[in-house]
Amino acid sequence: MDKPDPSRKQEGRFLASLALACIVAAVPAQALAVITLSHAEALRIGKKIWQNESNGTVAGLTAWNEGEDFASLGIGHFIWYPQGKRGPFEESFPKLVSFISSRGAKLPKLLLGAGELPCPWNSRAEFFQARQTTDLKQLRQFLADTVDLQAEFMVNRLETALPKMLDEAAPANRENVRRQFERVASAPQGCYALVDYVNFKGEGVLHTERYRGQGWGLLQVLESMHRSDKGPGAVEEFSSSAQAVLTRRVQNAPAERNESRWLSGWIHRVNSYTR
Repeated sequence: MDKPDPSRKQEGRFLASLALACIVAAVPAQALAVITLSHAEALRIGKKIWQNESNGTVAGLTAWNEGEDFASLGIGHFIWYPQGKRGPFEESFPKLVSFISSRGAKLPKLLLGAGELPCPWNSRAEFFQARQTTDLKQLRQFLADTVDLQAEFMVNRLETALPKMLDEAAPANRENVRRQFERVASAPQGCYALVDYVNFKGEGVLHTERYRGQGWGLLQVLESMHRSDKGPGAVEEFSSSAQAVLTRRVQNAPAERNESRWLSGWIHRVNSYTR
């Protein structure tokens, strides 16, 4: 299916004065790094994440994976739980809807009040039965038309991730986490790697997102990094650390989740950070 050009009406939503690449602003040691992205760079990252999640297809913007209890929606496959269902993973789709609404975008009828309402489909079977209904067709079109805003939402999540991770990290690890974050962010492909991973596997600060006490989020990837070289080497170490963290997750996962079926795809995804 041809991909739409969702940016054509929304190019002005990012300030034109922003830099044309990912920049970590120079700040005092005690301050937090500031990520600066242009509209073009954020949209480029958003489209790459869309490609990672669903091959860049409009059909893939509304999904419900086998073995999951939630719908996965948008370019980042943001989670939306049905009524009465709550798993260990953070629910992000209602937050996305609230963010898009705050930017002035018109919501389809299905999403009016979605910041508070549960997912209207109660199971994967029910969701697939509804795939050709007006509600889901309108939802897919809405998500295809707001790719830039979804990308902005993901960049904003990265901007708020560092203070959360520093609060969660052991005091002795905090300086290394900050240093590794800034090291990756300042490298080519670094912001793509950070934005993708934090939306793919979270910040790593929720204790519900752990197996056998070990997490798999951005915090855990950064904690396992210890080199100091700049440039492509930073992203190479980040990719290798992410592979190790995800492999550990699969090894720690409950057997009934059969997470090994996803590992090769996850590894392929984090390998893309160095290309």
